[in-house]
Amino acid sequence: MNNALAGIQTPFYLYDMDLLAETAKAATEAAEKYGIELHYATKANEDTRIISYLAQAGFGADCISGGEVANALKCGIPAQKIVFSGVGKSDSEILTGLKAGIGCFNVESVHELYILNAIAGKFGLKAGISLRVNPNIDAHTFRYITSGLEVNKFGLPDTEFDSFVEMLGKCPNLHFEGLHFHIGSQIPDVGKVCRDVCSSANKVIEWFRDHNLPVRSVNLGGGLGVDYDDPDAHRIPDFESWMSAIDRYLERRPGMSVHLEPGRSIVAQCGTLYSSVLFIKETAAKSFVILDAGMNDMIRPALYGAYHRIDNISALERPLLEANRIYDVVGPVGESTDTWGKGRRLPVTVRGDLVAIRSAGAYGQTMSNRYNLRPEAQTVYSDRLWDATMKPSIL
Repeated sequence: MNNALAGIQTPFYLYDMDLLAETAKAATEAAEKYGIELHYATKANEDTRIISYLAQAGFGADCISGGEVANALKCGIPAQKIVFSGVGKSDSEILTGLKAGIGCFNVESVHELYILNAIAGKFGLKAGISLRVNPNIDAHTFRYITSGLEVNKFGLPDTEFDSFVEMLGKCPNLHFEGLHFHIGSQIPDVGKVCRDVCSSANKVIEWFRDHNLPVRSVNLGGGLGVDYDDPDAHRIPDFESWMSAIDRYLERRPGMSVHLEPGRSIVAQCGTLYSSVLFIKETAAKSFVILDAGMNDMIRPALYGAYHRIDNISALERPLLEANRIYDVVGPVGESTDTWGKGRRLPVTVRGDLVAIRSAGAYGQTMSNRYNLRPEAQTVYSDRLWDATMKPSIL
């Protein structure tokens, strides 16, 4: 593989399509075992080839914009398997979903319920809706990616359930499908969190049942974490433990379907951002490795300090060199936050070395931008390396 990468212009994203297939297979097998329906959270990676593959593997889609809905449809996701989430759906985005006949809108406020009904009625359409509940549960994950606490903007607290039911009774263009729960991503102890979420869900389901609103579907969101520290040791997340915990703790009623929205756990480990070393800069205080990939190519480390393992691929061809140097690995963008990792122990690194930033398949390329008018990193697939190596290298 390393020789095949030598002729590709950096920076570039490489997607391991075999690993994607293995991961999707593990997820769908566990889902089938426990009678759970999967909707891939497309915000994790919006690459059309990846979504098209997951569509063929039987996934639905969880979308948070009209553009994501349109992209999912283009990639072959059936409209009835698309869930439209998000706290800020515009009128035009709502109409996109309505006209497409998507399966469900996840409603996050009483006001949204009113607006969705008005738009549907204006065009003579009807919509299935689920209420996103804010259960005020701490996922014990990174504070920037939690979403189930009462201080977060997501979902409806139980204090507003009565208002929701009252408004729903005035919305003839909507039909109630069920409930949606999501408390964050990259959850370290998925068993404990599932127990807490399912316990909350059981109580909320009973509350709605007592108010003559039977819950036909329960969506427990996503959140299963991946191993950023040692991606080679844990290439495929533990879908079995996640779904078996849901099966154990969720009280299922007859005819009630259960849904999950995995995103990061499906695509994170299959993606790697490759970059070339431009310069080695030595100062009295530090040694810097300066890469040609920057925060514009993947903003996670700069945005909220996310950790990604960094490997010097070229050093594999210099086996006598030990990992005996400490570097700050940085990018070329004109911001101090353009840093991939501080105090990283790497083999002696030189100009032209090929460096891999691991576990970049989720929230990497999909969040990239053109800041500093830098070109976008190209996309390369493991089963199409021949095409990529026909492009010139900068080295």
